[in-house]
Amino acid sequence: MSTVAVEASSKSTRASCSKNGAAKAKRASDSPCPRIGADTSPKLDVPQAPALVTKQEQVLTFLNPPDGASIKEIMQATDWQQHSVRGFLAGTVKKTLGFTLTSSKDPGEARRYRVVTRRGR
Repeated sequence: MSTVAVEASSKSTRASCSKNGAAKAKRASDSPCPRIGADTSPKLDVPQAPALVTKQEQVLTFLNPPDGASIKEIMQATDWQQHSVRGFLAGTVKKTLGFTLTSSKDPGEARRYRVVTRRGR
């Protein structure tokens, strides 16, 4: 098949795929356009990629244990700067999500933050 014949056949396919040509088809299988209609490609059983864990989820898991997490631990896990961690704790955790955030400081140790879970009603 020559180049001219290929171009002519692709032009005729594009012409039949116009809005009017596709709208006249009663069913997807009657469609003159090969792109409209049932997907005829074989389905492969491809495993789904694991869901990505966001930095927000990472920080919230750090704040769940009874001993909580320090700002330095959160900085290392998320690669955020100190002011970003503090802003996340105040803005997102407390204000946006509405969690109760507590902090404690043992002598000679860094301040640790944790989310207090509510029990019952």
